[in-house]
Amino acid sequence: MSSFDSTKTPLPDIIKQITEGKLQLPDFQRGWVWDDDHVRSLLVSVARSFPVGAVMLLETGGDVRFQVRPIENVSFNGSIPEPDRLILDGQQRLTSLTQVLALDTPVKTFNEKGKPINRYYYIDIEAALLDEQLDDVFVAVEEDRTLKTNFGRDIRLDLSSRQKECEALYFPCNQILSYGAWLTDLHKFNPEKVGMFLTDFLPKVITAFTSYQLPVIALGKSTSKEAVCLVFEKVNTGGVPLSVFELVTASFAADGFNLRDDWYGSALRKVPGRVARIHAEPVLEAVEPTDFLQAVSLLHTRERRLSDIEAGKTGKAISAVSAKRVSVLSLSLADYQRWADEVEKGFLLAAKFLRKECFFTARDLPYRTQLVPLAAVLSCLKERWLEPKIHAKLCQWFWCGVLGELYGGAVETRIANDLEELLAWIDGKGDEPRTIYEASFLPNRLYTLRSRLSAAYKGLNTLVLREGAHDFFWKATIQELDHEEVALDIHHIFPKAWCESPERKIKPDIFNAIINKTPISYKANRMIGGKAPSNYLTSIQSHVQVGLNDEAMDAILQSHLIDPASLRADDFNLFYARRQDSLLTIVEKAMGKVIERGVNTSHDEADMDNPGDGL
Repeated sequence: MSSFDSTKTPLPDIIKQITEGKLQLPDFQRGWVWDDDHVRSLLVSVARSFPVGAVMLLETGGDVRFQVRPIENVSFNGSIPEPDRLILDGQQRLTSLTQVLALDTPVKTFNEKGKPINRYYYIDIEAALLDEQLDDVFVAVEEDRTLKTNFGRDIRLDLSSRQKECEALYFPCNQILSYGAWLTDLHKFNPEKVGMFLTDFLPKVITAFTSYQLPVIALGKSTSKEAVCLVFEKVNTGGVPLSVFELVTASFAADGFNLRDDWYGSALRKVPGRVARIHAEPVLEAVEPTDFLQAVSLLHTRERRLSDIEAGKTGKAISAVSAKRVSVLSLSLADYQRWADEVEKGFLLAAKFLRKECFFTARDLPYRTQLVPLAAVLSCLKERWLEPKIHAKLCQWFWCGVLGELYGGAVETRIANDLEELLAWIDGKGDEPRTIYEASFLPNRLYTLRSRLSAAYKGLNTLVLREGAHDFFWKATIQELDHEEVALDIHHIFPKAWCESPERKIKPDIFNAIINKTPISYKANRMIGGKAPSNYLTSIQSHVQVGLNDEAMDAILQSHLIDPASLRADDFNLFYARRQDSLLTIVEKAMGKVIERGVNTSHDEADMDNPGDGL
């Protein structure tokens, strides 16, 4: 038996239902976003009796319940009535037509730059009778009902009174569905045009709107919650794709729970939001609601899996741990409420863990996606994560994910595997997680790390910083300067100009690699300029406000894993080889793995053996 009906409904009837509150929006729908161009294009389509697509409605009164809201700009005397049906698809079209055709207030829309504007819409009657296409006959005027030119200084069209409308023959679109009063005023102010209005304009334009039949697909009240979410996902494919969060919001709204309020908070309903508490941690500022839901799904499906195993189930009968889209969409409200508070605590513990690893801001975090299993694991471990052996395992897993660059792209499967395998490994019930044994770092990866946005670049830079790297000029560590918001950047150790000089001709691929980069202050960078290292070190050390001897300066260089002797000798080859080895050593320490030196798969050996010989 079909759960929906398909029919055509006169446009005036649909708009009447909207203005009476019988037809409203589920609150999970996005706000109205159509701009002025979209509105006028829709009006042209209806005026020419072109199809504008079907709308999909859901009958209320069944088991599926939603928080609702009226169409934008529609108001009621007294309380908002209970709707008979809700708009699942067609919000932008119906909102546009309702505001333009049925409301006395200006239409709240947007200009081509996305700036909010208020407009009244008119039809140029004479132009409409001459233009079969009707492309330019709909005119949007400002809130004072004028059209201005010369940057708002000159009024080109003034429709600020009914008399001016009639004399100029501009028909207000909000009178289309009830044009009688305007026709009476046309008799009064421009009687000789009444005949043209009745015999030409009325049948050509007005009737197109009043007789327009809108295809309507109506879902019955017996439609299930899951079906509503699926339908909503399938039909709302225009514009920005729907996120998992919006779809779960739709699902939970069916049970009377406002997930948007729970996450973002609501001043109107005096509900605090989780996001404010999570984003209060600077390193968590990029956490998105979908990340949170994935962590909830991980813990929920893990609990089910453990329950299935305890019940003696085997093979495919055992539930899988999952953070995939389908699993998140399958969460019930009870599942969410069971785990949400624990997941929030897990994210806050993740911030503490990351601070211990010297990540302090979201921009420095290698992978946002790795936060999901980290938070889920910490939700289970609670304070146990600080136990030395457990903390060491967490660190090894984390750095293998970062430096092995395993958390880019589609990672839902890895997220689920890591939760299960990491917890089992920590509790001594399983082998090391596959993220650890699959992670590798080839020595020549250092030659290709040039983008400071890459995860491995960020991770390696943080490893250098936590070794205690001091600034070349200021008496402070780089991390201290960063906390004080002193301007910092990652700069060349052997300057670009020096490397590119005719007598050296070192290739950019080589001198731009992370081996020749380190974080320093703007002050130090200015003093370096394009000089040879031996020269800029002398300039810095002899600066009147610095006054460092060689031993002190060498200690600063060593804090950046830079070999002082090769730098002072301007020996790029030796510097490069020694710093590469030092960087690989801290990578080994972080990943808990031995890196085989001499492995080279992406650079020609000659490039590194003689980088300054015309390369």
